[in-house]
Amino acid sequence: MSVPLPKIGTLSPGPRDAITDVAGVSVGHDTLNEGAVQTGVTVLRPHAGDPYRDRVPAAAVVLNGFGKSIGLVQVEELGVLETPIALTNTYSVAAVAQAQIRHCIAANPDSGRGLPTVNPLVFECNDGFLNDIQKMAVTQQHYLQALAAAGPDFECGAVGAGRGMSSFELKGGIGTASRRVPVGAATYTLGALVLANFGKLPQLRIDGRAVGARLAAQRAQAQADRDPEQGSIILLLATDAPLDARQLRRLALRAGAGLARTGSVFGHGSGDIALAFSTAYTVPLEPERPMPAMAMLHDALLDGLFQAAADSCEQAILHALWQARTVTGRDGHQRQALSDLLESTP
Repeated sequence: MSVPLPKIGTLSPGPRDAITDVAGVSVGHDTLNEGAVQTGVTVLRPHAGDPYRDRVPAAAVVLNGFGKSIGLVQVEELGVLETPIALTNTYSVAAVAQAQIRHCIAANPDSGRGLPTVNPLVFECNDGFLNDIQKMAVTQQHYLQALAAAGPDFECGAVGAGRGMSSFELKGGIGTASRRVPVGAATYTLGALVLANFGKLPQLRIDGRAVGARLAAQRAQAQADRDPEQGSIILLLATDAPLDARQLRRLALRAGAGLARTGSVFGHGSGDIALAFSTAYTVPLEPERPMPAMAMLHDALLDGLFQAAADSCEQAILHALWQARTVTGRDGHQRQALSDLLESTP
């Protein structure tokens, strides 16, 4: 079956078609590929400085709460990020959160003493089909290596936190995309990064086409179709548009539109969480430092960013599927790459 990778929507992508088209954002991976251990860590830095000292406005939306992330309560209350965003597998959330805390203390020795405690932010998906998740193989060093590797150019597919992830019963993982949004005399950039680990093959839609149903008809799908969905997806949005936490929550909600277009129904066992942040300004830790004086974008001008959020999330999910490669992991379990399946399907 020949299905070219479509370009979603009418907005133009940035030069990388990646979340790092938003100036200052960087992404790094550390991948564990050792037999039954197929997992890793992905880290997104919102800017090159210390987010504990210079926080960025943010908000999250829980589309379906079957997840074990850490840090969301304080993000909801205060509307800021104060660590890089980390992605990993379900049973490694605690280890990565501890790594974030230790890294903050090393850079800010008074954290938790004279200064406030830090709020680690770790998102997860369950990669236990391919990865021996009970080994809890991810350590502090893996987080630090992913953090050190963060840059504007990064791989997608079966890398970092995406190494062991499955999507539509195929190989999933990390995907990214970006869109440029004209608003009056200005042009803003919005980028998405996803950790795709969700969906049933018959549900898969590619640019509106029911490709998954045709692929499933070529395979022994009877039992798989009866099994409940037990996946998840994390959708991260970055923009340089000046938005406050309330507006960012509205933006994060539109990630769900892009997710739904790919065929997801936000299944019972799926943890679907979206977070959006702005790089247009930072919020200082110390009360002695001045708060930013920033004019926010008017609510009536947000539709272009809403479209970009939906389009870039849909595109990022397709990029994860297209760029992933077939992986064999725990107990011989295998997830086939979409590209391999399309080549073998008449």
